[in-house]
Amino acid sequence: MNIEVTPAKARPRLPDWLRLRLPTTSRFAQTRNLLADLRLHTVCESAQCPNHWECWGKGTATFMIGGDRCTRACGFCAVATAKPLPLDPDEPARVAEAARRLRLKHVVITGVARDDLADGGAEHYRRTVEAVRAANPGIFLEVLVPDFLDRDSSIDTVLAAHPRVYNHNLETVRRLTPRVRSRATYDRSLSVLGKVKAKRGAAIYTKSGLMLGLGEAEEEVVMAMKDLRAVGCDILTLGQYLQPSLKHLPVVEFIAPARFEQYRQMALGLGFVQVASGPLVRSSYHADEFVAPSTA
Repeated sequence: MNIEVTPAKARPRLPDWLRLRLPTTSRFAQTRNLLADLRLHTVCESAQCPNHWECWGKGTATFMIGGDRCTRACGFCAVATAKPLPLDPDEPARVAEAARRLRLKHVVITGVARDDLADGGAEHYRRTVEAVRAANPGIFLEVLVPDFLDRDSSIDTVLAAHPRVYNHNLETVRRLTPRVRSRATYDRSLSVLGKVKAKRGAAIYTKSGLMLGLGEAEEEVVMAMKDLRAVGCDILTLGQYLQPSLKHLPVVEFIAPARFEQYRQMALGLGFVQVASGPLVRSSYHADEFVAPSTA
């Protein structure tokens, strides 16, 4: 399914709170060179994340497995939509080596949607998580996965690798989902998160995120938060949607930092264990700062 997006004439000027400084340390170049040397993709580059200068400057990255071609064409995403190449069997080992060289304590593993594969790429996730853990004992592992079409077998395959955080993004409110997301549905995403929590309970943290500024109303955001809590979602991220190109969905509104803080307080009041809410927040931004509650 391809989402038709009417190109905007020009992207709106960014407010001051979304203007970033480029890094001045050598760590950014070192991280970039390491990833190039190991022939690895990152969501930082492929999705044009605005924070990749900061994250790479700190020596962190979110690894994107399964190639850099997605089988879906979401209206918000900069990742290329094209026929994917075969999976690289050596990729899990290279991700593990990158984590070792970067001395990471928290690794986020995401990937493109692979609807061309019977399991949606779930086995590749399992192999990658297990390879990273074997090469980096004690590392905290988080996966950011597609919906796998809500197949229990694929979800169970990923869970078999025992990630500590299972992240699947709701992306937007119910009303906007058909326009924003390709193939994915609001209720299917909730079902995936609910199944993970039902299968593993307190042994795993479930996580999801929303992009704001696509035209959603406050009551719709609050409803999405409540829907996520109803399926046991533990961690929430809220960030500003930024238009990757004129071919993508336009920004309807730039949400002020104070409003993001209001949403954060609302979410905490609903019972989320952790909430990251701000204009530059993304699914894996500062993911390594998550501290599991002692009561979990």
